[in-house]
Amino acid sequence: MRILYGTTNQAKLDSMRRITKVLGIEIIGLKDVNQPLPHIEESGKNPLENAKMKAEAYYKAFSMPVFSCDSGLYFYNIEEALQPGTHIRRVNGKELTDEEMIEYYSGLAKSHGDRLIGRYRNAIYFILDDETRFSSMDESLATEPFMLVSKPHEKRVKGFPLDSISVDLASEKYYYDIEEKSVDQSAVLQGFKAFFEGCFQSLQKVHND
Repeated sequence: MRILYGTTNQAKLDSMRRITKVLGIEIIGLKDVNQPLPHIEESGKNPLENAKMKAEAYYKAFSMPVFSCDSGLYFYNIEEALQPGTHIRRVNGKELTDEEMIEYYSGLAKSHGDRLIGRYRNAIYFILDDETRFSSMDESLATEPFMLVSKPHEKRVKGFPLDSISVDLASEKYYYDIEEKSVDQSAVLQGFKAFFEGCFQSLQKVHND
């Protein structure tokens, strides 16, 4: 099955391709469509509402199976005005680059005692056809709590800037210094894999019935 992933983020596209390959899914990104992209106002109150808006817009534009994801970053014990929520890259009306994100969030961590703890809530919305839709913002798609610190790691991965200032709570080591561990990967990706497995099991059950 060929499915459009509504993203231009190559790192996210590569990650999703790895975990869905075993399911027989061929995933393409928005750059592969090679058509003008619709303008989408991501005005949802949470990640799931934004994921739905994006998926519906891409499905209408390209008439093919599509899914979109969205994330919200939520910190513990921080004033509401500073909560990123779904606007992780957008600060004071400006869309931040990777390096600008590192600078802003490392400063935020410093202003909160260099122990700013939070986690990502992730959502997915999948449109197979006009009648068939699946969605989730399940806990299995959320990251474990982690800590942001003010001093960035020297390593950078394009598309995942905050990994450079993310520290594992248990070991207090940078994620990049822990083998095969990342704040955005591992268990979360398995959650997305389980989501698609559940979708296909539901479709198979309907077909058998």
